[in-house]
Amino acid sequence: MNAFEFSAGKLPLLLSIPHAGTALTPEVEAGLSDAAKGLPDTDWHIPQLYEFAREMGASVLVGNYSRFVIDLNRPPDNQALYTTATTGLYPETLFDGTPTFKPGMTPTAAQRAGYLQNIWQPYHDQIRLELERIRRQFGYALLFDAHSIASRVPRLFEGQLPDLNLGTNDGASCSPEIAGHLTAVCDDQSRFSWVINGRFKGGYITRAYGKPAENQHAVQLELAQCNYMDEQPPFAWRGDKARHLQVVLKQIVDTLLREGKK
Repeated sequence: MNAFEFSAGKLPLLLSIPHAGTALTPEVEAGLSDAAKGLPDTDWHIPQLYEFAREMGASVLVGNYSRFVIDLNRPPDNQALYTTATTGLYPETLFDGTPTFKPGMTPTAAQRAGYLQNIWQPYHDQIRLELERIRRQFGYALLFDAHSIASRVPRLFEGQLPDLNLGTNDGASCSPEIAGHLTAVCDDQSRFSWVINGRFKGGYITRAYGKPAENQHAVQLELAQCNYMDEQPPFAWRGDKARHLQVVLKQIVDTLLREGKK
């Protein structure tokens, strides 16, 4: 299977969706623990949720493999992004701390090196190539990294996660003007709670490719899954909820496009 699916757009925006994939390598599939077999930490339905962005003309990049094979939003040297509990490039535990693999069934170091070369690297090569193309065409580039997570994960954060979690790497991945207008969109509505640079400040993708001094701006949005899907297996899509969330998501994307060109 290809490492990713990509469609080129006509706007100065790349939508990155690294955690919606469910493909497994044979050794990962054979080794998953019972708790992990349902792929519970997947960013379910995110391509469907953001289909409006593709229709608008954004370029869209979607990883095909599960994060249990390799996490596309972690650095290749597997350095920790957060001082609090998290998961790594090759997740050994689920978000709740349960082991990802049965004892003695983790992939070998050589197999994981292959995942880095054949899955992680092509995804990031495509990000770089597309952002370079966009910058050549428009003079600037915008990257929106789209994620979701269960609204309650006690190991990672206390209580219930805010509905909208914007991340700009504490202001380092995009201009303060863009960040200010995005937070204004969130603040102007009352249906969804929100925070900027809270528990989720932006993963490796946001941090690596957000270069506002070079007219390349990156933003991450982590969504609480309760607002568009069922959080229990089989993790069904909830269109009745999603349509309300999509109104705000479109406003966020529209604002990023408008403010990014200034």
